[in-house]
Amino acid sequence: MFFELIAAIVAAFAGAGLALAANRLSGGRLPRWAMPVAAGVAMLAFAVWSEYTWFSRTAASLPPSLQIVRENEVRALYRPWSYAVPLVNRFAALDLASLRSTEAAPEQRLADLYFFGRWSRTQLAPVVIDCQGARHAPATSAEVNEAGAVTAADWTQAEPDDPLITAACRED
Repeated sequence: MFFELIAAIVAAFAGAGLALAANRLSGGRLPRWAMPVAAGVAMLAFAVWSEYTWFSRTAASLPPSLQIVRENEVRALYRPWSYAVPLVNRFAALDLASLRSTEAAPEQRLADLYFFGRWSRTQLAPVVIDCQGARHAPATSAEVNEAGAVTAADWTQAEPDDPLITAACRED
């Protein structure tokens, strides 16, 4: 966040510098407010660019074992442009390298699910996925028998084509 503040200040100086150069080239014919307006527009343009490219920049930096399974798009009144092009401010990624199952219940998988947020820390949540029943539950709510099968959990029913179910249950 600190670096984004520095980048916004640099963008403001660049916008003001461009206005100053345009004023000199025009022989001083630009109004006095041109430089602060150019600085403000440059800062706003940087902020919009930063918000809209956060998701793609973060997704590109993920290791290959993490597969994005959820995206949260938002629209806000204070960001009127987000009604035309929604903004992704959070997403979840399944760690395919952490997938494991037991012989007692091969249709049930345990994996790590990472939650990324624009202005928040990354959070890790182990999740149990039932491929046969197309459902998932937090691993913290699961009861496991001696053989390693989940016997009870706070299941959430999902569609069979849900990206979390599809990613966890595909046969490689």
